[in-house]
Amino acid sequence: MQGNVILVTGGAKRVGAAICRRLHAQGARLVVHYRASFDEAKALHDELNQKRADSVALVQADLLDTELLPELVEKAASRFGQLDVLINNASSFFPTLLPQCTLDDWRDLVGSNLQAPLFLAQAAAPYLKERHGCIVNIVDIHTERPLKNYVIYNAAKGGLLSLTKSLAVEMAPEVRVNGVSPGPILWPEDGEWTDEAERNQIIASTLLKRCGEPDDIAKTVQFLIADAPYITGQIIAVDGGRSIYL
Repeated sequence: MQGNVILVTGGAKRVGAAICRRLHAQGARLVVHYRASFDEAKALHDELNQKRADSVALVQADLLDTELLPELVEKAASRFGQLDVLINNASSFFPTLLPQCTLDDWRDLVGSNLQAPLFLAQAAAPYLKERHGCIVNIVDIHTERPLKNYVIYNAAKGGLLSLTKSLAVEMAPEVRVNGVSPGPILWPEDGEWTDEAERNQIIASTLLKRCGEPDDIAKTVQFLIADAPYITGQIIAVDGGRSIYL
């Protein structure tokens, strides 16, 4: 990990911030993307640069604007003179009941969870091939076990699972592409699942009978980057066994 330059989308908070902290602690230089979370991004930037000067940069972009994505990648690569890893972590997440699905919902959920990872990978490919780098996509256990009332989100993440495998084929042999599929790690910020009984039911549906931690995802991302040179096209579930116990 030492000296690698890693672009993390949606890296300012929650799981993204945990990924950034762990990879930075292992010696990586980071380009942290954010859309609207400037305060959180700036705080993380200052925190990590205080530990190691000039090791973290910020880039702002709306990933739904596809025309901006090549520029985003170019900024990330030029900041430290290279790009070794792309982590597609940024994600919209909200319910879409079938009778109320709209094109705006589709554009938002598919745009952030599937479209942006594709075109970021396209823009990053020359840099990653030069460095024999890798891509890690943050998927979801609900790609295979759909979550009720989240039909568009399920479809978008299902597409990301397929995209991960397709990119592994397209970008071999120079670039490895894998995914991490989280289970119950952090409760959503949109107010869903605030009921304690509902949360307990979700926890009970894991084999380990507990929630995971953001660092569980970060550790798996670190493994795929630094310790898995012969792994590509794979999705690792980090879900306490929930995906086989639902």
